[in-house]
Amino acid sequence: MTKQELNPNSNSQLNLPGPLLSARDLKISFGGHPVVRGVNLQIERGSRVALVGESGSGKTLTALSLLGLVRGAQVSGHCDFEGRDLLNMRESALRGIRGREIAMIFQEPMTALNPLFTVGDQIAEVLQLKMAMSPKQAWQKAIDLMNETGIAQAQVRARSYPHQLSGGQRPRVMIAMALACRPKLLLADEPTTALDASLRLQILELLERFQSEYGMAVLLITHDLNLVKSFATRVLVMEKGLVVEEGNVRDVMRTPQHPYTRRLVDSVPLRSVVETLDDTSQGEDSMGVCVNAPEYVMQASGLSVHYPVPMEGFKGWFKRGRFTAVQNVSFQLRAGQTLGVVGESGSGKSTLALASLGLQPFEGALRVMGQEWGKGQHMRSLRAKVQVVFQDPFSSLSPRMTVIEIVGEGLGVHAPDLNLHERRSRVLSALSDVGLTQNEFPNILERYPHEFSGGQRQRLAIARALILDPKVLVLDEPTSALDVTSQKQVVQLLQGLQRTKGFSYLLITHDMAVIKALAHRVIVMKDGCVIEAGRVERVLMDPQDPYTQLLVKASN
Repeated sequence: MTKQELNPNSNSQLNLPGPLLSARDLKISFGGHPVVRGVNLQIERGSRVALVGESGSGKTLTALSLLGLVRGAQVSGHCDFEGRDLLNMRESALRGIRGREIAMIFQEPMTALNPLFTVGDQIAEVLQLKMAMSPKQAWQKAIDLMNETGIAQAQVRARSYPHQLSGGQRPRVMIAMALACRPKLLLADEPTTALDASLRLQILELLERFQSEYGMAVLLITHDLNLVKSFATRVLVMEKGLVVEEGNVRDVMRTPQHPYTRRLVDSVPLRSVVETLDDTSQGEDSMGVCVNAPEYVMQASGLSVHYPVPMEGFKGWFKRGRFTAVQNVSFQLRAGQTLGVVGESGSGKSTLALASLGLQPFEGALRVMGQEWGKGQHMRSLRAKVQVVFQDPFSSLSPRMTVIEIVGEGLGVHAPDLNLHERRSRVLSALSDVGLTQNEFPNILERYPHEFSGGQRQRLAIARALILDPKVLVLDEPTSALDVTSQKQVVQLLQGLQRTKGFSYLLITHDMAVIKALAHRVIVMKDGCVIEAGRVERVLMDPQDPYTQLLVKASN
């Protein structure tokens, strides 16, 4: 069978007349309230177009509306797809197009993939429904697709459930599922969100290869401008439901015309840290850890974390194996400074953060504020001095709790004697510290998390950590779930808090731009070990280890 027979939608479609998809005056509203207001969008055959904007700009709604996936919305306008108006098509006809001619990669694989079925079964289901393959043919084709997308041991991984795959494997499964029927148009909604730099590069190269090989058009929906510059040829910029600028990627990025586009382009966080004691005046050990320096708020020596794992064969009946997630890590965090921890998914950096919070059993020595961490009667009072800000503010804030309950929750444990007035005053003070005031948000204490934007929710998460007046904040990917302007605002907030309150940050991230903006020192982790460490300027400008060089290159 020839490649053309396998892929009827390949390069032959590039010679057909007219654009592949043309949307005119697309409007979306909910309960009479307009959200997308008259968008015009044209996608040529075989082209790569990017739709860019902040959270809430309407870019994802625009893409979902093309396939009739916006529930409860009033959608109007015209959307011509090869002579068929998608917006006025019956549901039965749309089902024939979804996945077969227009496919979509959804933003979060863990919510898009069904946790009750293996990933192989989920890919095979598409092939059975859309391509009329037998179960045996569909299963073999699913394995072939997983191989094509670069998933190692596809025959084995096909029988895995989504939670058993790594952060880099799940997006590949989503791509395999979307490309199963060789669609003419691929809608990729934030396909690399929350992935580290090297994985983002791999997923991008994978999309480029398939796009070129199969001649399909791709609409990339993202807030990552570096991704746009690397992938797309045309870009549309959306703000508050309107396309405010459109054009060639190079022209728009170099000379943006609209103020909103200029703000997006200028949203790279800038370095602004308080340089305290010069590290060069102190000795450094072989891993770049400063010695004989005063005021360490957190010190780790020979820190290791092990997980029990089942053993294969009959040996697994009698004993369990051991997986080492963190091995012999040492670091020191000085008062008023930031220690960055970088590495790919699976490098052990989040496990190191859990151990630093006392939430994960570990071996070795860990001291906080001069006291041994995890033992003794002092732990409750010491825990108030070490707080955490999690990656995704939407999942880390309870949707059933109001702002005053969320931010003031820690006071119930660590300051139970406060009366209602004192508690309310402390919460308002913490909110003011992160830039959320009653003047800007009336009745803010009675509001719920869903009433705030992504950046504002992360400010709430930071306020919850500040309420106990901590000395150390463990920041676990604090900006990865945010758009570029919100990222810059949160970084500026953290910089300001460190200057005014002297906080120390243990910053876990894969974003080198955030490391460059916030950190004084950095350690690079791979396979649970620290492979390079030192001052940020030295590590980022002159990386010594090939792995660090790869991370720095991928981030650029």
